Amino acid sequence: MPTKTQQPKPAAGSDRGTIERTTELSERVLEQIKGSQESAIEAVRRFMESVDDALPPHSEGESRSRRQEVIDSALEMSEKLVKTQYDFLTNVVHSAGEALGASAKKE
Repeated sequence: MPTKTQQPKPAAGSDRGTIERTTELSERVLEQIKGSQESAIEAVRRFMESVDDALPPHSEGESRSRRQEVIDSALEMSEKLVKTQYDFLTNVVHSAGEALGASAKKE
């Protein structure tokens, strides 16, 4: 009677290696996002300084200055950027969790 070919079980160290690689990848992604967010914050800060130098604040008689409109628009753009990065990170973590769950079920 033919026997079923058995595949060798992965060594216990294999699971540890997978976890270590996943942890390393997660740390790299977090560092990249952190650097990106810091760069975005610095860019907004420099932009605000440029606006302050180029456009005077509105006088008390004006309801809203062009300067404030430009600043508000820049802040809205930076909020969207941060949200996009947050959504990306959430998706990466979710996908990694699913992949790890699937690989654990196979073993």
